[in-house]
Amino acid sequence: MQKVLFVLGPTAVGKSAMAINLAKELNGEVISADSVQVFKGFDIGSAKITQDEMQGIKHHLIDICESGQEFSVAEFVKLTEEKIKEISARGRLPIIVGGTFLYVKALTEGYNFGGTEKQEAFRQQLEKEIEEKGSEEVYKRLLAFAPEMAQKVHVNNKNRLIRALEIATFGQKQERAAAPNYDCRIIALLLPREELYLRINKRVDKMLQEGLVDEVKNLLQSGVSEKSQAMRAIGYKEVVAYLKKEIDFDKMTELIKQRSRNYAKRQLTFLRSFQNIETIDVTDFDEAKSNTLKIVKEWFNENN
Repeated sequence: MQKVLFVLGPTAVGKSAMAINLAKELNGEVISADSVQVFKGFDIGSAKITQDEMQGIKHHLIDICESGQEFSVAEFVKLTEEKIKEISARGRLPIIVGGTFLYVKALTEGYNFGGTEKQEAFRQQLEKEIEEKGSEEVYKRLLAFAPEMAQKVHVNNKNRLIRALEIATFGQKQERAAAPNYDCRIIALLLPREELYLRINKRVDKMLQEGLVDEVKNLLQSGVSEKSQAMRAIGYKEVVAYLKKEIDFDKMTELIKQRSRNYAKRQLTFLRSFQNIETIDVTDFDEAKSNTLKIVKEWFNENN
């Protein structure tokens, strides 16, 4: 049975650094589970790992989409399953790292992909309704029509809200897709809430200092729509509003920090839904690296 290691955790907790340390020790390769890092050009705002930071460790599913494209959960699962087979065939350990937990949930537990094609007229109608009435009204419709699906969608995630209602309206009832039979080890990196929020705030300041505003400006000038999937991500949509002079710089900064903290809070809630997860406090990162390596090596050496 193929072994697959997962390194999860909220934004800014130190997942990439931990994964690289483990990959060095266990002859691993990293597969990114990040819904923004798949897009070319979305570098600063997604905290995309650099070549130097990779330290020679091979990374997959980064910069695989053009900036204006869309990328789905189903595509992630398909591509990741292919990469797991390729990496395992080379005698290496696949290490899946990221904070887009819906991707991980779909890969490990199976996922109902809906059974319906995109309904453009229906989508445009919902877009207009959200703009005029707010996402809460559309969410109420989903809650009444498909309460089980509504529980898996955040009211303010417009993209997934529209897709969920589209599936609920047009999709054929399907059984949940079967999850691959992997020997999985899921590690979740955690920090005390106050420390995590402090790190998030500092990361946002660093992104702005490194040129996030110019990154967004260049993407828009190159023809990327402000309504594209990646441009609706936290950090990017606030800069778009700033460039359109809808908010000032301080308000933009405040919103990015606040929404990033709220996202981290949702990530922590989502983490609790995973089965057989090993949590690691990374307040002392060196100690956490040692503890994590010990846990993972014991698992890795089982039946090997």
